[in-house]
Amino acid sequence: MAHLGVGIGWRPEIADAVERLPGLDWAEVVAENICPGHLPEALLRLRERGVRLVPHGVSLGLGGADRPDPAKLAALGERAVALGAPLVTEHIAFVRSTSPVLEAGHLLPVPRTRDALDVLCENVRIAQDALPVPLALENIAALFSWPGEEMTEGQFLTELVERTGVRLLIDVANLHTNRVNRGEDPLTVLDAIPLEALAYVHVAGGVERGGVWHDTHAHPVPPVVLELLAALRSRVDPPGVLLERDDDFPPEPELAAELAAVRAVMTAGPALPSDPGPAAGAHDRHAPPDEAARTRVGLGQAALLSALVAGTPVPEGFDRQRIRVQSRALAAKRADVVARLAPELPGILGGGGPYRTAFLAYAKGRPMTAGYRRDALDFAEHLLIQDLPADPAARRRLTAWWRDRAAARPPGRVVRWARALVGRAA
Repeated sequence: MAHLGVGIGWRPEIADAVERLPGLDWAEVVAENICPGHLPEALLRLRERGVRLVPHGVSLGLGGADRPDPAKLAALGERAVALGAPLVTEHIAFVRSTSPVLEAGHLLPVPRTRDALDVLCENVRIAQDALPVPLALENIAALFSWPGEEMTEGQFLTELVERTGVRLLIDVANLHTNRVNRGEDPLTVLDAIPLEALAYVHVAGGVERGGVWHDTHAHPVPPVVLELLAALRSRVDPPGVLLERDDDFPPEPELAAELAAVRAVMTAGPALPSDPGPAAGAHDRHAPPDEAARTRVGLGQAALLSALVAGTPVPEGFDRQRIRVQSRALAAKRADVVARLAPELPGILGGGGPYRTAFLAYAKGRPMTAGYRRDALDFAEHLLIQDLPADPAARRRLTAWWRDRAAARPPGRVVRWARALVGRAA
């Protein structure tokens, strides 16, 4: 496995600061946020000076019931080639259901069951065959647990590695999140997983509210997460470690200080053995899951996702309070991401407060089905159908914004009347 060193998550908002960070070895790039033929100049400059770049995918949903989308796999592979990456990374999570068609817009935990593991292993093998470089998978942060789980986190990750040979991206901030939210001991997880399969490590910040830890990537890395990094470092010398920051970016000196704190943990104490070689078991000893297993996994995930984003009843066995917290968090994230992708909308609607109120009201009855960019267009159309905003000038601006991006005429009065009738009937 490539030795990466100490790196940072590259984001356009901090591109200049990242270029000036002293001693930066590598950077991770959200794969879906770049176009292979039009890489940002700041990324090209980093690559030219020898900073390694790794694409980090967020939309494959390898833990989902469906087999990976060949187009998404091809896109991820193209980004790896364009960046000259030594590997690509994704998550052990599901992000959508296909019956009904729903998008979470977020990484959701898979059940640690035999069915789910069988499905995940086959999906990973499909991805490995399609990608031009090795794949590593990240453990995710979760607000809730699935009922009826059959394995611990350590058992689940260990068998995944043994059956597929996939590498692990261990996020120690996510281990802390799951300690608070799910009562899982992070040291027990570290002792149980095959650290020889470690590709690299994530560290990030979060915040606790009402007994729930939110993995925000918008707060400084807390001491407890650095302590977990030190605990991992006491067991193995990771090939790489990376600081993630996705929002509320601090001044450049604070960012540099956070990276220095991570580097200090990595260089403290005696040198340890590094990754000894390939992960064990590159071939699955199990037969691929039958379609009945995929169906069972799909039904469970669809029922959960529908409760989270479409207001259907919470499936039996889940912590209803935690599901409500997750549902609110997903709606808030939708509002935030749409506002970032379409910053004109809050302006048209009179500011962040009125925008957020209108969007959350829309989101209650309109789950996302095709990604955030489509969500922004659907939100604008939803308002126009209701003859909103009330101010005619703002409505004209919204109509022009929608028309420019949808390449179509906005719905006329007859269409709006018909859709309103359908909505009331539903």
